[in-house]
Amino acid sequence: MNYNERLSGNEAIAFAMKQIDPDVMAAFPITPSTEIPQYFAQYVANGEVNTEFVPVESEHSSMSACIGAEAAGARAVTATSSCGLALMYEMMYVASSSRLPITLACVNRALTGPININNDHSDSMGIRDAGWIQIYAENNQEAYDNFLQAMPIGEHPDVRLPVMICQDGFITSHALENITLLDTESVKAFVGEYNPENYLLKKENPLAIGPYDLGCHYMEHKVQQAEAMKGAKKRILEVAAEFEKLTGRKYGLFEEYQMEDAEVALVLIGSSAGTAKAAVDELRAQGVKAGLIKIRVFRPFPAEEIAQALSHVKAVAIMDKAESFSSQGGPLFAEVRSALYDLEPRPRAVGYVYGLGGRDITPQHFEGVYQRLLDIAAGGELGPTYTHLGQRG
Repeated sequence: MNYNERLSGNEAIAFAMKQIDPDVMAAFPITPSTEIPQYFAQYVANGEVNTEFVPVESEHSSMSACIGAEAAGARAVTATSSCGLALMYEMMYVASSSRLPITLACVNRALTGPININNDHSDSMGIRDAGWIQIYAENNQEAYDNFLQAMPIGEHPDVRLPVMICQDGFITSHALENITLLDTESVKAFVGEYNPENYLLKKENPLAIGPYDLGCHYMEHKVQQAEAMKGAKKRILEVAAEFEKLTGRKYGLFEEYQMEDAEVALVLIGSSAGTAKAAVDELRAQGVKAGLIKIRVFRPFPAEEIAQALSHVKAVAIMDKAESFSSQGGPLFAEVRSALYDLEPRPRAVGYVYGLGGRDITPQHFEGVYQRLLDIAAGGELGPTYTHLGQRG
């Protein structure tokens, strides 16, 4: 049974954790994700969950504790942001290479320096190649829904990979929104129990976790990880279909907005999609065939599906909330532009980096991008391959 509630994104994630009642939560506070373990610790103290809460001395230790718990056969969760995620760097690779389906709530925040506590995607994009599934939310409802879907995805025997559920720091994490919650009984039935086939404490079949891997085996294990990531797309869609039956809320690898007849389009991630949709609506009212694709799943990257969705578009702008310092644009630009390479004809593509360190983005900014795309679509010059949007001159 569904019911309505008004929650911040952090509260929504903590409440989802409460409904799931994981075996272990290990966490260290860092803005803007601190509220998630804070709320959850209250549930633990009040006896509302059976979770073992582990207050550790650093984020490196919180991921280490989750790795130990999952390896022992328990379901483990954590939450972090920014420099906390960076401090986990070593252990993030250990978790994925050991095929341990930990669920991490990442509240996206800019990485220092200069010191900044506001939103961009430099933290999760900086660790995009660590072997974690990455799913992003536009709003609080999606943050809650994505977290509920994470475990049925990552724990599936064909996947067995950790999952990072991302939302924009302060923009969704602290803002209150009306969202629809599931009752706890339905959540438990949907998520199910974690029953790994092999684990450290299974006396019938002892095994090692994270052994030394020489060149004679290392590559084969990496290929297994890569194949599991490829296969995760199928599982993500299966879980989304099950979730739609339960809630009526539809999810895919990405969302297409006004894309049916679009001639120009944006591709972006996260809460900025709401602002961009307002720009699309305004342009549509003026007769402009503008559209938008909001990426939900960044890892595994839906390259073939993105190419198909953009195949009829004349010009596309790919919007990154992270600077990769490649001199060729941000990480989303690299992925989408690569996905378009084999299309004939292919859309003309430009990249933008925007919103760094919490810099505001408005519908007018997006309307300016669409105007440039219209000029390109009409045969105008492409101009710079990538530029920054919204910075002072």
